[in-house]
Amino acid sequence: MPDHSFLDWPFLDDSHRRLAADLDAWCVAEGLAEAHDEQDVDAACRALLARLGAGGWLRYAVPRAFGGVHDRIDVRSLCIIRETLARHSGLADFVFAMQGLGSGTISLFGTPAQQAAYLPAVASGAKMAAFALTELDSGSDVAAMATSARADGDFYLVEGAKTYISNGGIADYYVLFARTGEAPGAKGISAFIVDADTSGLTIAERIRVIAPHPLATLRFDAMRLPGDAMIGRAGAGFGAAMATLDIFRPTVGAAALGFARRALDEATMRAEGRRLFGAALSGNAVVQAQLADMALDIDASALLVYRAAWAADVQGVRNTREAAMAKLHATEAAQRVIDRAVQIFGGLGVVHGVAVEGLYREIRALRIYEGASEVQRVIIARQHLATARAAQNRENS
Repeated sequence: MPDHSFLDWPFLDDSHRRLAADLDAWCVAEGLAEAHDEQDVDAACRALLARLGAGGWLRYAVPRAFGGVHDRIDVRSLCIIRETLARHSGLADFVFAMQGLGSGTISLFGTPAQQAAYLPAVASGAKMAAFALTELDSGSDVAAMATSARADGDFYLVEGAKTYISNGGIADYYVLFARTGEAPGAKGISAFIVDADTSGLTIAERIRVIAPHPLATLRFDAMRLPGDAMIGRAGAGFGAAMATLDIFRPTVGAAALGFARRALDEATMRAEGRRLFGAALSGNAVVQAQLADMALDIDASALLVYRAAWAADVQGVRNTREAAMAKLHATEAAQRVIDRAVQIFGGLGVVHGVAVEGLYREIRALRIYEGASEVQRVIIARQHLATARAAQNRENS
């Protein structure tokens, strides 16, 4: 009984409405909501990648020239896909998201040769993608990364490590960000494509997390990359990473939105079906207040998510502020919604295998990855202050 009223909002058009309906029907037909094998999450991800590729859904992650659906990546479509997949299966959403994030930098900044070599395979599901940015000591302070890529003739020698890398250990290639030293801080970072079988790349550790997803620590020991593995200009990697994240941050909010909608649906059915003290739980004023707050949080999140996506697609602007707001609010709100759903379920809500228990484990990481909530607040505040100061300067001039 999901609420589809948001599809009528002016941020979306008929193609998005058809996409939502078609994907939802496909998810039901594929039985995507059925539990996957948490003991072999690698195999589950590979199987989901093949199914998403065969269904044509991965084509939305790349431009039309390389097998995609749209001339350029349509953020609203990505959001609809992630919201829909997350409502049915958190792992399916994860697999789709990583195809987009792990190829986005190539779509935006890659050479034609790089795009032709990787993007069609991403769209078909023939190659599994990954995005290697995070380091243990730098975390959200991306500019402080230590992994280095030193020029050595026509090659680069890479030393260092990346951690919490989604699809680590099972990806076919990684988009890697490393310090090349053109300038201090953010201006001395470059982006590279690293095939998984590159000599010098090892999987140092597989990381088990609260909701089973394939994560790993990667090590680079004198890893030798050809010069044409670099994406874009030397020293422009930080900007490329941030531009990629601006596209995909609203989609993290969309995934959180999908989790929250599923939680509200489950809580509503539980409240309507459970009797307590001789009456339906849904007749209890306290429960009604919880359901009202959940519905309010969901609609507010949806407005922010699809505004951010619309700003990128229609206005064609850099949507850093809007993306940060969407990601921050939607993930924090989804945590509240799911927590209330667990509370409405009572003891059953913490039993392994119950839908709301799985959602509770799925949502927690979204408040951390692709920029923790605290980082999003810093981004929003800086953008706000810059706008306010610019306005003040105009008044004073």
